[in-house]
Amino acid sequence: MADTNLESFFSRLRRFPDVEAANLQAWDATDRLLLETAAGLLTPGTRLAVVGDRYGALTLGALSLGAAGPVRVHQDLVTGERALRNNADSLGLRGGGVPGGFEQHPLGPALLEGAAVVLLQLPKSLAELEEIADAVARYAAPEVVLLAGGRVKHMSLGMNAVLERYFGDVQPQLARQKSRILRASSPKAVPAAPPFPVGQENADLGLTVCAYGAVFAGTGLDIGTRFLLEFLPQLPAAGHAVDLGCGTGILAAMYAKANPGARITATDQSAAAVASARATAEANGLGQQIETLQDDAMASLPAGSADLILLNPPFHVGAAVHAGAGIKLIEAAGRVLAPGGELWTVYNSHLHYRPALERLVGPTREVGRNPKFTVTASTRKTSEE
Repeated sequence: MADTNLESFFSRLRRFPDVEAANLQAWDATDRLLLETAAGLLTPGTRLAVVGDRYGALTLGALSLGAAGPVRVHQDLVTGERALRNNADSLGLRGGGVPGGFEQHPLGPALLEGAAVVLLQLPKSLAELEEIADAVARYAAPEVVLLAGGRVKHMSLGMNAVLERYFGDVQPQLARQKSRILRASSPKAVPAAPPFPVGQENADLGLTVCAYGAVFAGTGLDIGTRFLLEFLPQLPAAGHAVDLGCGTGILAAMYAKANPGARITATDQSAAAVASARATAEANGLGQQIETLQDDAMASLPAGSADLILLNPPFHVGAAVHAGAGIKLIEAAGRVLAPGGELWTVYNSHLHYRPALERLVGPTREVGRNPKFTVTASTRKTSEE
């Protein structure tokens, strides 16, 4: 695919249903560099797998280059999975016109078995990279070549070290357009058990926290959640509570322990987060009380079906600081809450979510504030209000 054709291809990609804005795009220079580097490796019959394709640029770009299908792809976020399918439909790269097309898989043998080339958008965390590197070394073909690309400003020598634990040959490539590729080959033997999930006892909470590599904060307790938990005794009793953006499921588990009669849904757009929350619930004997759900902003939950929602919204969209993801979750909470139900939110005070909470949910009061975070409680308006 010529450079001008790549430009035309990329310009037609969308992020939808993820947040869209003028300063957010569906591809970056790393996608281009990975595709151009892979072109020389994709001979007829080469089995290709893709990991971390954000919105379909790598998967659909590879098909446009003539990669043998099906291209197998793993995306942690459900919004990325849906964006890939939407872009494939709009570009005519799904169905009868594309031999083989693509298949979406969890990180594991179905994704990687027999793969000779793996394209990876480097993740932010070393734990996630370790989980991916182990899976490639464990399941892919012995001759596999892993091309792991990222923006230079987000890369570290720790990434090289992680790859060197799982591959005998790791070669940094020359940077181009502020992106670089690490080329890894000669996979090493791996231990019998995969390195994730990991579990750790949090003595302060009396909780075993479980985490897969891609989940935010690992087995730790992020400071926003820690602050919201200070108000656990004040949270109202609920028949159905939702931990929205659940991560490892700490809020869901702590609320379940304090309210044994409640039914809790722990939901996140991340497959790793949902799997971690499920493992946390089961490790603490709460598996019957907590249901886990991978979803985009509670889209599959009926309107008015929750009495209480707990939310620690993200303030990044990818690498960019952007409040759009938080606003999307607040709007979703306004839909899913029953009249009179409450949304309890902890957020970085500089984001000024209060007006959006008032507008999209209802009357909002400040429950607590420290130097970094604010905790609010918003009550869903009744139909008469």
